[in-house]
Amino acid sequence: MKYFITTYGCQMNVHESEKIAGMLVDIGYSSASSYEDADIIVFNTCCIRDTAEKRAFGNIGALKSLKRTHPDKIIVVVGCMTQQKGGAEALAAKFPFVDIILGTNSLDRLPILVQEKRIRKTVISVASDPTVDLSLELPIYRTSGTNAWINIMYGCNNYCTYCIVPYVRGRERSRAIGDVIADVKQVLSEGYKEITLLGQNVDSYGSDLQDGTNFALLLKEISAIPGKFRLRFMTSHPKDFDREVIDVIASSNNICHNIHLPIQSGSNEILRRMNRKYTVEQYLSIVDYIKEKMPDVGITSDIMVGFPGETEEDFLETCDLVRKVRFSNAFTFIYSPRKGTPAASMEQIPSDVKKSRITRLVKLQNDITKELSDEYLGNTYEILVEDVNPKYPGTVCGRTDSGRLVTIKGEPSLIGSFLDVKITKSRSASLFGEILSKGE
Repeated sequence: MKYFITTYGCQMNVHESEKIAGMLVDIGYSSASSYEDADIIVFNTCCIRDTAEKRAFGNIGALKSLKRTHPDKIIVVVGCMTQQKGGAEALAAKFPFVDIILGTNSLDRLPILVQEKRIRKTVISVASDPTVDLSLELPIYRTSGTNAWINIMYGCNNYCTYCIVPYVRGRERSRAIGDVIADVKQVLSEGYKEITLLGQNVDSYGSDLQDGTNFALLLKEISAIPGKFRLRFMTSHPKDFDREVIDVIASSNNICHNIHLPIQSGSNEILRRMNRKYTVEQYLSIVDYIKEKMPDVGITSDIMVGFPGETEEDFLETCDLVRKVRFSNAFTFIYSPRKGTPAASMEQIPSDVKKSRITRLVKLQNDITKELSDEYLGNTYEILVEDVNPKYPGTVCGRTDSGRLVTIKGEPSLIGSFLDVKITKSRSASLFGEILSKGE
């Protein structure tokens, strides 16, 4: 018996898919290479952005004929999309050939429902309270190579006016610091060389524990664990990313100098309308302190254009901020209304205006990324080899401490190795180098 999982959205969903795979492996399934080869097909959905939701609907609908010719195949839909109010019922009505629909808090029911699924009607299991975490103790079948994802918290308290996450994932719940550290030690003992801590807002970790625990303390405790490894985290929120966290990162030998700090907009008026709870000036102050403490840092960001009420002046302020910060990379996207959020009822900006702005912003960021890439030329950096690079036969790739991807000539046996690499060529966001020496 085989399974095939399609994952939409962020790294937290990728890790959740590892838990889904772990449960299926536990009951005798192995990974398939395609829908056609699979006995069970799982869609782990995301509703944060319209594009991910549309892709999920399109891919689920495309399986109608496959299900008709292979009625024994089990089709499962889980994730944020099903946790929305009325989302599971709407999904079952639109795609009656789907067998099982689970909410974000019902993943533990998957094995028993798969084993019992012999009825015609769609089975829906979505609890109304999204704050119930039933996935903490689930088995994990890790699929991210040298990297291991570890959840440190769930949910979000911020209620940005464009975001659906607090409604489908609930309020913030931090895991006990001892449990997180135990997980870190476990994956290190299994040979993982990089760990990424996950949370919707990792900087507010511990605020609900009321025992003095905070994110800076967690980073310090993990950094003190013996051995050579890298530690990354996502996602940070500018309103909570403080100097104590920056100081811990700067003083550590294994916390990467790679900060993902979403700005969303460079206009104070738009930030106010988004309910982001910080100003451009506060954001730039944080960036200045990061660069003072870590001159080699790579700062990345999320930037949205076309939010309701955004004027041309607001957009130009965003471009100005991008020039000031000089992000090493940025995920840029057009705002799309999410049903159930305050911004969805605001007056929307015309599509052609949004498209014009995103085109200009992407060009600006690409130009900056290329300029920063050129600064790497001739310098030597340590990279952790992550995988082969399928674009260039006979090569492998890995990232610098600052998060830049480097491609080098090498065999797959190098995956998991730390290498000193001299950068010999840059191409936009891509770097190429040659091996000087091999580390641990």
